[in-house]
Amino acid sequence: MWRRFGSGSPLLLLHGGHGSWLHWVRNICTLSASHELWIPDMPGFGDSDALPPEAGLNELLETLAANVNILTRDAGSIALAGFSFGGLVATHLASRLEQVSRLVLLGAAGHGGSRRQLAELANWRTCTSEADLEAVMRSNLAIHMLSDPTAIDGLALEAHIRSCRRTRFRSRAISRRGGLADALACCTMPTLLLWGENDVTVTPDETMVRLAALRPGVSGGTMSGAGHWVAFEAAEAVNKQVSLWLSGANAQSIPKCHATP
Repeated sequence: MWRRFGSGSPLLLLHGGHGSWLHWVRNICTLSASHELWIPDMPGFGDSDALPPEAGLNELLETLAANVNILTRDAGSIALAGFSFGGLVATHLASRLEQVSRLVLLGAAGHGGSRRQLAELANWRTCTSEADLEAVMRSNLAIHMLSDPTAIDGLALEAHIRSCRRTRFRSRAISRRGGLADALACCTMPTLLLWGENDVTVTPDETMVRLAALRPGVSGGTMSGAGHWVAFEAAEAVNKQVSLWLSGANAQSIPKCHATP
C-alpha cells in the first residue's frame, strides 16, 4: 500500500519499525508543497500485505525495489528518506536503485554504536482494556520515541497505537545487527543524517562523526529538543532542513552540524 501526496520532484518516505505511513503525519503537508511524496506501508506493516514468515531484509528490499521501479519509472531521479528501521532500509535500497539522487536518514537504525535507553518497553499486547493500552503506549513513547512529555499528544498516541497493532514484520533483530555503515559506504549520492539530540537509540555526535567519515558527501547534524521520532517532535525544523537540503542547499545551517572531514 502506497500513498501519494503533492506534486514536484519525487520523494519517497520509509517509516520505522512498528510503524506505518503515519510516522510522517507531521511532515506531509509541508514536504508535499514542493515534492510528489510516495509513502508506503512497507510489507508486513500497516495496510500492506505480509511477506512469507521466513522473509527477512532481502525479501523486503526486493519487494520495495520492484514497487519503486513501477511507481517512478518515468520520474528520472528521486530522493529517498527513511526513519529508524526505515533509514536502514532506505540506505540498502539506495544502493540498489540507480535513480536515487539524494538520501536522507532520520534517527537511522543499524548504526552499530552505543545506545542510551535506560528503561525497557512494556509489552502492550498484554493490555486488557483501551485505557491500559493507552497508558502503556504513552509510557513507551516517553521511553523510546519522544523526549518532551508534551509531545505525547493525541496524534502521537493514535499514530503509534494504529501502527503497532498492524505490524507483522519483525525488524528489531535486523536493526540490532547493524549494517548501516557498510550500506552507506556502498552508496554514492549526497546523504543527510539527522538525529534528535535526545535520541536514546544512539549517541548522536559520536555516530555522526563516524558515519560522516565513511565517504565524501555525507553530512548532517542533531536537532535540539527532540528524541528518536525526530520528524514528529521537531517537525517544523526537520521539514525546513530537509526541504532546503533537497533543493540543493548544504547542511551547514543544521544545529550541531558535522560536515564530512
